[in-house]
Amino acid sequence: MHKVLIIGSAGSGKTVLATRLGALIGLPVIHLDALYWKPGWIEMPKDVWTQIVAEAVQRESWIMDGNYGGTLDERLRACDTVIFLAFPRLLCLYRVFKRAVTYWGKTRPDLNSGCPEKLPDREFLYWIWSYPKQRMPKIIDALQAYEGQKEVITLKSPFAVRKFLTAVEQKMV
Repeated sequence: MHKVLIIGSAGSGKTVLATRLGALIGLPVIHLDALYWKPGWIEMPKDVWTQIVAEAVQRESWIMDGNYGGTLDERLRACDTVIFLAFPRLLCLYRVFKRAVTYWGKTRPDLNSGCPEKLPDREFLYWIWSYPKQRMPKIIDALQAYEGQKEVITLKSPFAVRKFLTAVEQKMV
């Protein structure tokens, strides 16, 4: 594992897993949200965003967490390992609300300053709710295209994540 891509619904724990895995195996972590959002929750222009991702994937090694479907193919081509968090939508919704309460009015560690946490809006909640039917099948198709070329790890629960991290930690000893 030298270039690890972590994908999944909002609230699935991508950032937490990336941070923990990075600490375990000593790889730098790239939080795509921190690169994408400018202060005030302003989106990065598409052409600039594409260039930022192109430069990020060229780094020697990384753990990268985030969705951003428009750059998924490029990130999949560049990585050697994909961790797909395929968690239930209710758990993801719960975690998004918990995150909003925990960081209310403050900027999360995985974001740029000037992006204070707020309650999720209807559009974001719908995105999470519809993820299993609208986005997950496309991701599964994309991952199948790399079968045999990339290590693909699908984790479906917090328990599976803990078990995975324990296995990685045991390999490091």
